[in-house]
Amino acid sequence: MSRAYLKKATPATDTASASSADVPTIVRTVIDDIRRDGDEAVRRYSSKFDKWEPPSFKLSKEDIDRILATVPDQTIADIKEVQANVRKFAEAQRASLHDFEVETSPGVFLGQRNNPVQSVGAYVPGGRYPLLASAHMTVVTAKVAGVPHVVGCTPPIRGEIPAATVAALHLAGADEIFILGGVQAVAAMAVGTEAMRKVDFLAGPGNAFVAEAKRQLFGEVGIDLFAGPTEVLIVADDQADPFVVATDLLSQAEHGPDSPAVLITTSEEVGRKTMEYCDALLQTLSTADIARVSWGNLGEVVLAKDINDAYRIADEYAFEHVQILTENPREALDKMTNYGALFLGAMTCVSYGDKCIGTNHVLPTRGASRYTGGLWVGKYLRTVTYQEVRNPEESGKLGRLCGRAARAELFEGHARSGDLRAHDHLGDAHDWIKR
Repeated sequence: MSRAYLKKATPATDTASASSADVPTIVRTVIDDIRRDGDEAVRRYSSKFDKWEPPSFKLSKEDIDRILATVPDQTIADIKEVQANVRKFAEAQRASLHDFEVETSPGVFLGQRNNPVQSVGAYVPGGRYPLLASAHMTVVTAKVAGVPHVVGCTPPIRGEIPAATVAALHLAGADEIFILGGVQAVAAMAVGTEAMRKVDFLAGPGNAFVAEAKRQLFGEVGIDLFAGPTEVLIVADDQADPFVVATDLLSQAEHGPDSPAVLITTSEEVGRKTMEYCDALLQTLSTADIARVSWGNLGEVVLAKDINDAYRIADEYAFEHVQILTENPREALDKMTNYGALFLGAMTCVSYGDKCIGTNHVLPTRGASRYTGGLWVGKYLRTVTYQEVRNPEESGKLGRLCGRAARAELFEGHARSGDLRAHDHLGDAHDWIKR
């Protein structure tokens, strides 16, 4: 279906396609080497990629105490406040999940339990930005789910230990903290080494190499999401403030040069003024070197016929973050289904979700919101079932049903398990039963 664009994405020619094609091979080599050589390979790759080769990658209690002492009191207080918000919401999510047992027939009991994963590896990126919030989102949520052991890994930044990130991991409840980054960190957590115990589940964002490592390791361990570049989409009507729209679009465009930012609006005036404000704001934004590229290449402004058309187009994009700047923002809850997280009204913004409000910021990208939500308490839980039959007559009846159902599928062994119960509890005769 045709759309009216005031600004259309014009992705730059991918000059890095050859190197991008090498990502899976590079990642596979690192994983294989760590699987074979353990800590020796971890140390080799940390030195190669991060110029980081300390006596021990794991921080001791004394190390952590010393590092925390260097973090400003206000930063510590802010970390605690944000984590309290994340914890409150995660606890509400956990409370919504109930174990239960139901008696489906006399003496036939079926039940469900939500058992936590036993060990989690939480990866907190460094690189351009030290993502403290990722420690809150991955570790606090895991601990609320009841995960007994959480390993936190974060890379050095320019050869230094990221003190605030360490504080965030520690205060979130990480049981072990390693200053280790990239594929070598993800692989070490997933396969286990002499110094690092193998985990059951990997969580947390990262660059293309980290994302590919999680993809290759999925199945051997669980993962939260296949995450790509950050995305933001704003739905705005003629009541929206174009300055707010522009500010919020650029707030996400600064994540990286590959982060799309899209406005869908019913007002051509709002759309054009938003573009003017984006150009003006980029003159003073300290991260303009990144935001200018993403907005220039991947930014879009789409003109919708009406608000219902705007919601329909937004659902087609199925973006990670969707912000609603309209006269009646809550109607989006009924009109839209495809989004990682929804931000309603001008007093709310995506940055709140990223940094402090309490909902999780590890969210689906690249259209994945069509089939999954983001990281939440339930990702760290395994919903398992159990069965118990206490009534002899009911066991016999199930045995007869099992026998017929299994033989319809040509599973004779299954059928005989049912036959045996029908014989023992209802007296059915079967030639094969000869005790």
